Amino acid sequence: MGIKTALPAAELGLYSLVLSGALAYAGRGLLEASQDGAHRKAFRESVRPGWEYIGRKMDVADFEWVMWFTSFRNVIIFALSGHVLFAKLCTMVAPKLRSWMYAVYGALAVMGTMGPWYLLLLLGHCVGLYVASLLGQPWLCLGLGLASLASFKMDPLISWQSGFVTGTFDLQEVLFHGGSSFTVLRCTSFALESCAHPDRHYSLADLLKYNFYLPFFFFGPIMTFDRFHAQVSQVEPVRREGELWHIRAQAGLSVVAIMAVDIFFHFFYILTIPSDLKFANRLPDSALAGLAYSNLVYDWVKAAVLFGVVNTVACLDHLDPPQPPKCITALYVFAETHFDRGINDWLCKLWEWVSPQEREWCEKRRDGDGRDSACKSSAWKEKEPAERTGKSSWRGRRRIKVMCHPGSQGKTIQAWWGQLGQMPLSLKEAGDRGLVLVTWRFSAFHGQGRSRYVYNHIGGEHSAVIPELAATVATFAITTLWLGPCDIVYLWSFLNCFGLNFELWMQKLAEWGPLARIEASLSVQMSRRVRALFGAMNFWAIIMYNLVSLNSLKFTELVARRLLLTGFPQTTLSILFVTYCGVQLVKERERTLALEEEQKQDKEKPE
Repeated sequence: MGIKTALPAAELGLYSLVLSGALAYAGRGLLEASQDGAHRKAFRESVRPGWEYIGRKMDVADFEWVMWFTSFRNVIIFALSGHVLFAKLCTMVAPKLRSWMYAVYGALAVMGTMGPWYLLLLLGHCVGLYVASLLGQPWLCLGLGLASLASFKMDPLISWQSGFVTGTFDLQEVLFHGGSSFTVLRCTSFALESCAHPDRHYSLADLLKYNFYLPFFFFGPIMTFDRFHAQVSQVEPVRREGELWHIRAQAGLSVVAIMAVDIFFHFFYILTIPSDLKFANRLPDSALAGLAYSNLVYDWVKAAVLFGVVNTVACLDHLDPPQPPKCITALYVFAETHFDRGINDWLCKLWEWVSPQEREWCEKRRDGDGRDSACKSSAWKEKEPAERTGKSSWRGRRRIKVMCHPGSQGKTIQAWWGQLGQMPLSLKEAGDRGLVLVTWRFSAFHGQGRSRYVYNHIGGEHSAVIPELAATVATFAITTLWLGPCDIVYLWSFLNCFGLNFELWMQKLAEWGPLARIEASLSVQMSRRVRALFGAMNFWAIIMYNLVSLNSLKFTELVARRLLLTGFPQTTLSILFVTYCGVQLVKERERTLALEEEQKQDKEKPE
């Protein structure tokens, strides 16, 4: 089934009507439940007086959100405003020194917030990974990076290192873990980039400029070192047409989102209700399903607001930061559940296992728009995925990703099997051995990783069941370390690892002869409907598997029991149909975007 398959407008209109009505009905149930529980004793700690002119209490169960926009609001505004002011002055007076200004200002801000000993601790980790990078061994840098990360996740080292923080305050633990973990990721990115490009002779000063860029320091997102270094080193950066308008719109959207969330919390106590299981058990099935869904949507909104604020500052600094995460509403495939696109970019970083001559061969063929002109030659043929005919649309060819230059950002080059003979010999041999890609990919809520340093190296093309299983197990073992080993993380990793593998098993089953012939006999519209039905079931698997870590295991058990057991078949089928309608609307949006992208590419093609 091709992505360009369209459904009748009347059918899509029906899906929109059903989905809107279901969301309104579930929202009404949540609103009534919030009104009834506002004065419950169990809600007393997390439901407190809010905006006086609204006249309602407010859900304050998320202490991070509350701290950001109450006690720490002025500190955040002051720190980021100072950064923007000094960056602008430095750009006007001494543009060659602006990267130094970022590092000095960021280091002073970290020292003022966390204390000088914490700053020295991070400098120690930076120096350690810098020394490792001088040896030019990628796996040594990766191993040391993982060891440094483990030291911030496991006792007794975590307790010892947390003692370097000066004083105590509400967000101390959050800032400690955020600043430390992201520092390790940034230093590892620097070390691996140094190993990949020894001819560029990156210095310790380059690492410090990269690591202590304040907007990204505590909460990300991550920009890989090569991208950050290339952008921040521009002496006279030039803004694209309409970029300032886009920055203002992004800042305004972040402010509107913050206000909307605060207003929402005055009417819907979606974070407090799950903590009282007796009260949650009295909710109607539709309201309970809406409560589970809204918990994941809020987590996305929280991340989008955080990244939106820091990305606005980064854009003012002439950087091109990673975009906010993809909304949970648009996710019905485990492989696309990116929580943090910055970490995803970091883990997806493409490292060629090729000789310097071949890297130079690629770089010499770059054109002005950042794409590799070699990709347009007869040696590389870029093709659209074939329409599905009952077999895998990728059958008969190889998908290869090559990073030829920091600015290319991992453009995908899809080469037909028959064209591989025209590639440089050693690239072809490396591809035959599955060694072209050595990357990681980060995919899921709060750190579900698909490590391609491990994931692609073990899983190959991810079409064989056993190698894929080994790759995902190794990847989620590293993900567990990133999140911090504990029982709930073990369960979360197991469930998401199973979901990722189960998708492959179902794909293999669909490619099995009898089932493939059945699908091939269907019309493309009917094939899209069948796949959307499976996407709806997958959507709720994603919600349930991630609700475990976002809320609690007991609340997840309650939702699963009510929707699948006591509510079967009426509730189960009703929610499945509503979700099916939503998946079809998401697919239609994807189809529209694909057509727009195709039209844009057609216009850009030379006559």
